[in-house]
This record gives sequence, C-alpha cells and structure tokens, in this order.
Amino acid sequence: MTEKILTIIEKGDYRIPFQLFKNYKSFELTEKDLIFLIYFINEEKTFNPKKMCSILGCTQVELLEEIDLLSSKGVLKLKLTDTQPKEEVIILDSLYKKLVTSITQFDSPSNEEEKKTIYDLFEQEFSRTLSPIEYELIGGWLEAGYSEEMISLALKEAVYNGATRLTYIDKILYEWKKKGIKNKADYEKDKMHFQNNKREIKPKKELLDYDWLNEKCE
Repeated sequence: MTEKILTIIEKGDYRIPFQLFKNYKSFELTEKDLIFLIYFINEEKTFNPKKMCSILGCTQVELLEEIDLLSSKGVLKLKLTDTQPKEEVIILDSLYKKLVTSITQFDSPSNEEEKKTIYDLFEQEFSRTLSPIEYELIGGWLEAGYSEEMISLALKEAVYNGATRLTYIDKILYEWKKKGIKNKADYEKDKMHFQNNKREIKPKKELLDYDWLNEKCE
C-alpha cells in the first residue's frame, strides 16, 4: 500500500503539513496512520469507501479499522452531515488543532488551562470555530517567524477596523514586516508616528481689533 501512495504523490500535488510530518510520532501515529491522513487531507472529505479503498489499496475492513484507530487517537472523526441527503464526512478539526498546539507550546504546562492559545484567541474574537484552512494559515504565520504577540496585535487591529478576515490580518503582518515592526513597542511607536502625521496643526485665525457692538450705522 505504501508504494501505491507514493505513486499517487508522485503523479499529483499532495500537500503534507510540515508540522504533521515533523510531529506525527509525538502524536503516537504510525507511518501507516500518516499515509491515511495525507490522503484524507488532500482528497474530498465525503466518506466514499469504494473510492478510498481503490486509491489506498486496502479493503473496506482495513479502511474502517484505520478510521476507528485514528478516531481513538483523537485526530479524526467520521460524522453525519446535517444537510439532506445525509452523508458521512471525514472531519479533521482535531488534527489541525493538534498541529497548532504543537507550534504554540507553553513554557509552563501547569498553567496551560489558564492561558489561551493563539487559536483560542481567534475563535473568541470571531465568535466561531476556525476552519481547517484557517488553522493552517495561523500555523503558517508562526512557522514564518511571526510571534504570537504580533499576530495577536494584528488580530486586534483587524477587529478594531471591522475586518475579521485572515487575508486582512495577513496583509497587516506583511506591512509590519516591511516596516521592521517586530514587537509591541515597535507597534506603539509606529502608531504614535502615524497619529502625529495625521494630526494637522491649523494656524489660529486672528480676530480683527474692531468694536462691532459700538459701530455706528450711517
């Protein structure tokens, strides 16, 4: 089966999240688990046993056993949709959450419950669950070297401007990087500079020294 998957990858453009490739063993996943997850990440999420078995080169029993195993390891769920007609779909939200958490490890595990990950902060501000693509984009920022502090500031800036889109936040981070803004102090300095430039100093108009009240009408 491994050879079949490798052939598929060679022929097509299969995306493999770096954090998954790097940390799959720490997630207690095997190479076989990794192969199945790579397939589920890249292919349609609708559960189609016949098609899946054809591509993965396994029996339906093996497929169901692997899905069961991945579910028990907390990286995958098989769920019925709410729409009609009902379909079974592969849900990978828990996997993406693990990937984000693997990037945003805290120094004090004992205080983990009291702290929020950058992922939790986005969900709180957006008042909704992030999509798998949004998980990956946030993780991509962290991998690119943006600190959680800067991502958090960019998020607040976007929310303040009423633009709760990750593309907008991505643009903010890009512009800050070009300006050399790397921390909160740089951000505050740039903001102050912008406000000072925006503030126009208008000259006061001089009042004429004229006694209007006692003016005599001719």
